[in-house]
Amino acid sequence: MSRERIETSTLLSVGTALLLWSSAFAGIKAGLRAFEPGELALLRFLTASASLAAYAVVARMRLPRTGDLGRIALGGLFGITIYHLALNFGETAVSAGAASLIIASGPVFTAVLARIFLGERLTGWGWLGIAIAFSGVAIITLAEGGGLSFEPAAALVVVAAMSTAGYFVVTKPLLERYTPLEYTAYSMWLGTIPMLAFAPGLVSSIASAPRDAVLAVLYLGVFPGAIAYMLYSRALAKLPASVASSFLYVQPVMAAVIAWLWIREVPQALTIVGGAVALSGVTLVTTKGRERSVSAR
Repeated sequence: MSRERIETSTLLSVGTALLLWSSAFAGIKAGLRAFEPGELALLRFLTASASLAAYAVVARMRLPRTGDLGRIALGGLFGITIYHLALNFGETAVSAGAASLIIASGPVFTAVLARIFLGERLTGWGWLGIAIAFSGVAIITLAEGGGLSFEPAAALVVVAAMSTAGYFVVTKPLLERYTPLEYTAYSMWLGTIPMLAFAPGLVSSIASAPRDAVLAVLYLGVFPGAIAYMLYSRALAKLPASVASSFLYVQPVMAAVIAWLWIREVPQALTIVGGAVALSGVTLVTTKGRERSVSAR
């Protein structure tokens, strides 16, 4: 397979995953109209886990190594349990657009952790790109009107952003031994187990929830859940963690547009300006940001 074809395939995986993840912020808002945050997370990932289980049976997926179970569980804890519970509880008081802006700070944490734990290094251009992209996120934040006030709900979304960084760093080495399907399935199954604490309330909530809310959560499970995670794992296997996570800066623009179409959250003009700035920073990170000793595989 040629280098150009690999890069195109990776870019398509990233783009599709980001589009699906961007839709999740509005989907969570739609689901929270009928479900408690923990119940929503559980129903979403029971759906995602069932989807992956069906596919795993067809694909005859191999079992994980016993020695890797701890690290896979840690990845599931960061990327599934902590991230989604913190985000869901945060979105009870934070708008979908604002939540996507805060999550966009995740690549900053990822770059720092990847340097410490994975030996990944960004050039001066890479760090400049991160600064430019983060300034774009700050511009979008102004579109919320007066900036974000870090009440507890917003702080929970910051926790979600930090857990994303932990997920990328834990996941990257494991993708050298497991396929994207294998790793996504095992980390998602293990990450869903702690959410079973919310099972008692889920049954009654499903019985009383309107159909639109249930369908929104099922959509979150199959598309931004199972499919998006598998696609991004595929991309992460090809790219350094710091570079793969830098694409998250593009998310706020897509999330704002989808929130406008789905739940009628009106995007501000500054969102477009900030998105353009963020995208320029991502471009700088991905084109000039890596030292030559760290290359895409």
